[in-house]
Amino acid sequence: MASQSTSAKVTVLVLAASRAGPQDAVAQLQSVSHKCLVEIDGEVMLQRVVREIAESDHAGDIYVSIESEDLMRGVPFLADMMDGGRLKFVAAGENLFASIEQAANTIPDAYPMVVSTGDNALHTSEMFDHFCSKTLASGAEVAVAMTPASTILEAYPDGKRAFHELKDGGWSSCNLYAVTSPAAIRAAKVFETGGQFGKQPRRILKAFGLRFMLMYKFSLATIDGMANYLAKRWNVSVKVVRMPFADAPIDVDNPGDFTRTEAILKKRRETV
Repeated sequence: MASQSTSAKVTVLVLAASRAGPQDAVAQLQSVSHKCLVEIDGEVMLQRVVREIAESDHAGDIYVSIESEDLMRGVPFLADMMDGGRLKFVAAGENLFASIEQAANTIPDAYPMVVSTGDNALHTSEMFDHFCSKTLASGAEVAVAMTPASTILEAYPDGKRAFHELKDGGWSSCNLYAVTSPAAIRAAKVFETGGQFGKQPRRILKAFGLRFMLMYKFSLATIDGMANYLAKRWNVSVKVVRMPFADAPIDVDNPGDFTRTEAILKKRRETV
């Protein structure tokens, strides 16, 4: 596709369905149904994610993909946004890919669509705008946000984090993706088995194929080389958007992440 204005609006899809339900270790911290409904630093996590996105320059209509609209309306801030027409519900599918595909087929004028997740508690409107402007300027049909390990380790030198180690160093995913055309939805099929590719190598084989897995396992290509390979495999243009934010890859997957994320949020408030 041709490049668009870097100030154009995008449709936003926030994936917030729970695969583990109340048994999720983060949800159990506060006995709620979904981990994205826990309060973190005094604010419901899903509310924080949606609020930051809504404050960005690029966010158009915002949709939350979750099991029921009632879960959203149980959060007063989100209910107010829904009543004002700024926030909308879309039913979640049986897996990540099904949720993205269903949203793309349901939402009017869905493209370009940026996909985030309900546990990205450290994402800011600045991060969202950076990703959107770089994606739109590139003209890519698929974009993925990645932060270099060097950026993360500079901010958190003692942090223990698994990186995707490639020919040009380590990288970490930021849970921000963009699809800008119907043809690009086929790329989202890689999420049919779930995410967490770094933690579940067998998912890499199923989602991306043997050659990609070998390139990844033995660090045979740079991050852009991997993107170029996928572009040929999927027959769509693929862009890796480099995120200069150390906090961008940190999400809340477990109680340890929750504690670390809340500490970072408190520190942010204290330094404002």
